[in-house]
Parts: sequence; structure tokens; C-alpha cells
Amino acid sequence: MFTGIIAAVGQLKSLESRGGDLRLHIDPAKLELTDVKLGDSIAVNGVCLTVVEMSANHLQFDVSQETLQRTSLGQLTTGSEANLEKALAVGDRLGGHFVSGHVDGLGEVISKAASARSWQYRIKVPADLTRYIAEKGSISIDGVSLTVNSIFEGGFDINIIPHTLEETIIKYYQPGTRVNLEVDLIARYLERLLPQTGSTISRDFLTQQGFIR
Repeated sequence: MFTGIIAAVGQLKSLESRGGDLRLHIDPAKLELTDVKLGDSIAVNGVCLTVVEMSANHLQFDVSQETLQRTSLGQLTTGSEANLEKALAVGDRLGGHFVSGHVDGLGEVISKAASARSWQYRIKVPADLTRYIAEKGSISIDGVSLTVNSIFEGGFDINIIPHTLEETIIKYYQPGTRVNLEVDLIARYLERLLPQTGSTISRDFLTQQGFIR
């Protein structure tokens, strides 16, 4: 489990093909590794990966074909930068929202525009995810916990403040950039539970209250 608060932007030093899968070699930059050990989980651009080898300034992760097909990790090249976050520890501050590191789908940046000192991005999302996205709700984009500014048919808008822009890979986004999306856990599980409950709460009620779009 993660919070969507990026701790460091690492750099991909190399990619290694291993039996059809991919091994990522990442320089963790300023990510604190003193409490990290083999087998721990680290989110790389919002994807929960397991540390399989490490040193003081080097992390390695194996990425399966399933993950490569469902996320943007397969688009990384040597020199690419990536958002990094260690798994949430008991007692840590929850500065963002609960993020599982399990990507729901790939979105696409369709526009960006300056807004005072911030930048506004418009993101297109897969049709099957739109119902989980609500105005002023939470969403994870490449592992970054963000608030949905507004929604439109087929996507949503976000506003990125200068600090977030500087501390994440969002500064590199351009129209056409593909991004990992994880919708809010509450919305996803609430929809799954609804048909199994005897509650008077209906899908129409939740839609009216903004829980489902």
C-alpha cells in the first residue's frame, strides 16, 4: 500500500530481457534505502514492484509480461526518469490517499496549459474507468496522488502546482504521453459490493452523490 506522495525521481540505467520478462535497473536518486530490503515493494510510476536485487545506489525489479501489457513501464528507455515511493509503513503520515500500486488502465495526456504558476492537464481515460472518477475525488497518475478538478466526456482535468511539477515526472508530460491510472479504491470496491448487499443504497443514489460517475 502506498500514499501517492512521491519520495524521489529515479533514473532507469538499463533494461535487461530475461526469458520474455524485463528487469529494470534503477538509480534511486535521493530515495532513502536504509530501511529497504530484498522482497520489499516500491512503486515505480505507480506500479507496485518487488525489489529483487539492490545496493546502496541501485535497485533491480522484474517486470512480467502482464505488467508490461497493462502499464506504461514497457515504454521506458535507458535514461527515462520514474516516480518512486516506498510502501507505506504503520505510523506514517497519509498525505495523499490509499494507493495499491495496481494499475487500472492507461490514460493519455491530450492537452496542457499554463494557469498562473500551475499547469492544467487534460487526461483521456479508458471508457470502463470513467464511472470511477468523480469531480474533487482522488486519482493516482503514475503513482502521484492527485485531485480531479473537473470531468468531461471521456476524461478529466487536473491542476499541478509548481512543487508537484518539480518533484515528479509530470513536468515531462506532453500531449500523447501515456500514463498509469489507478482509480480510488473506495469507488472500485463499493461498486463490486453493491449487487451483494441488501442495503437501500442504490447505484442511482451513489451517482447523485458523486460516488459513481
